[in-house]
Amino acid sequence: MLAVYLNRGLDLRHDYPAPSPPPGEARIRVKIAGICNTDLELMRGYLDFRGVPGHEFVGVVEEAPDHPEWMGRRVVGEINAACGICPTCRAGRPTHCPNRTTLGILGRDGAFAEYLLLPVVNLHEVPPEIPDEAAVFVEPLAAALEITQQIHIHPTDRVVVLGDGKLGQLVAQVLQLTGCDLLVIGRNRNKLDLLARRGIPTALVDEVSTLSADVVVECTGSPEGFQLARRWVRPRGTLVLKSTYHGTVEANLTMVAVDEVVMIGSRCGPFPPALRLLRQGLVDVLPMIHARYPLHEAAQAFEHAARKGVLKVLLDVSP
Repeated sequence: MLAVYLNRGLDLRHDYPAPSPPPGEARIRVKIAGICNTDLELMRGYLDFRGVPGHEFVGVVEEAPDHPEWMGRRVVGEINAACGICPTCRAGRPTHCPNRTTLGILGRDGAFAEYLLLPVVNLHEVPPEIPDEAAVFVEPLAAALEITQQIHIHPTDRVVVLGDGKLGQLVAQVLQLTGCDLLVIGRNRNKLDLLARRGIPTALVDEVSTLSADVVVECTGSPEGFQLARRWVRPRGTLVLKSTYHGTVEANLTMVAVDEVVMIGSRCGPFPPALRLLRQGLVDVLPMIHARYPLHEAAQAFEHAARKGVLKVLLDVSP
């Protein structure tokens, strides 16, 4: 099969072995895959990943020996494949299974190929009302929804989303639904304008001097973003970290203790409500698509995705 292989650079391989599903897993023909910031960080050496990257996808089940009822279904998939038998899995925390593999990130080839494998328990059928171009956003939209799984955001809360990129856009749309006093701060006026057109207040970071928020969600992926988020969260407020950072971030933990700030890491989230939001039209992802490339032009697609001001770049894998 055709696949993009990452090994300190992208290598387009035309003869990459097509996978065969082990017990409990399905082989999925990838239709569309999305490039996210994690993929760009993997290119820079994050997690020292070697293999086929990509974890945002929509596809069709073409082989599922143990579960023939899934054949032909259009699906998206949760990216963490847990062992199911360890104490962490038995305690109901499969996304933190110490034996897990993660699609296109850790120990499992991902979606930038014609086929991928995932456990059937990870799959979710896509309703017919959702087009492929929207379904490919389910995984990052679920990650945005994880915030509301972790903390209760009140309509009276002052909430700041720091970062106007792909994840920041989705987080902002999700948090708008809570009725909170929301502000999104970023560096790109064009990206902020996408949110402003939905009635979400926005500001350029250079326009903000003093600020005090009950909740700050950090989505910039930069150490500077973390420093700003820490500065703007009030004492006894909550700082939600949605960013992953290549390298280390300096923090004054003494003042975190003195101000009694709650810091919460937030990663993968629930797929069913993400699909509901898309089906009901409560979240609009299509304006975030800035470009589409065929799989064999993956190098150009990655270069485009890394440009400043660009949101989502998609790869058409199996049109």
